[in-house]
Amino acid sequence: MKSISVTSTFSVFDSREDLALEVNELMGQAIKIRKKAYAPYSKFRVGAAILLDNGKVVLGSNQENAAYPSGLCAERVAIFQAGAIYPDAKILKIAISATADDKEISDPIPPCGACRQSIAEYEFRQDVPIEIYFMGAVGKVYKSDSLKNLLPLMFDKNFL
Repeated sequence: MKSISVTSTFSVFDSREDLALEVNELMGQAIKIRKKAYAPYSKFRVGAAILLDNGKVVLGSNQENAAYPSGLCAERVAIFQAGAIYPDAKILKIAISATADDKEISDPIPPCGACRQSIAEYEFRQDVPIEIYFMGAVGKVYKSDSLKNLLPLMFDKNFL
């Protein structure tokens, strides 16, 4: 038997204010759009802002449904919208912010597994890494230079 080791490395910023201006503004849009999340069941609100290579920003917030699997996370709302409206644009950066109605979340909240797989599809297709920044409502911001860092053993079309 042989073992493999998988390592992930993140940049950690103490707060939004430590980010580059462009990323700080993108995170600000993620924070603003998360207030429009429809989250009556979980009370957990997430906003995502995507910067495309054409300079456009596409936003998404989580949208819940009483039949839980029918809802959609903020990241997928934004990434699918970007793919539908700007199919030829490359995704450069994604900023994600999450909070809860009943408590303040200060730990950075990464994308869920389904969102990671969806982001992976776009990163693989465009053959350019997507920078992913994520935070709670306040506090530290984590940066991943690529989705591969969050999902190192990616499933992609090469397996089909």
